[in-house]
Amino acid sequence: VQLVESGGGSVQAGGSLRLSCVVSGGQYAYINTLAWFRQAPGKEREGVAAIRWDGVTTYEDPLKGRFTISRDDAKNTLHLEMNSLKPEDTGMYYCAADRRSVSLNRLLVEAEYTYWGQGTQVTVS
Repeated sequence: VQLVESGGGSVQAGGSLRLSCVVSGGQYAYINTLAWFRQAPGKEREGVAAIRWDGVTTYEDPLKGRFTISRDDAKNTLHLEMNSLKPEDTGMYYCAADRRSVSLNRLLVEAEYTYWGQGTQVTVS
């Protein structure tokens, strides 16, 4: 399973970005949980949002209402729509996937995910 993120960039505060993550390797049908994580400079990686095979989604509480996670099964792609961006949203954003249906209370736990992308940088100034 290979995950390739795109869509990062530099934006001004208040702007928007849409991140994408393509799941390749012919394994998308076996992926039951997808998520976005991010890591700010000097900080640990943290969960942003996740979506499960049954459509269940979850978000880091402070991001609710600004970020939206979705998936396009026809294109084997995960998206993250980010609006009203703030400087504290700056960081490397990673796509993560697992074959299991991760438990609801563990969806934003890094250790639950087996596959990871290389990340895409988001800078908000």
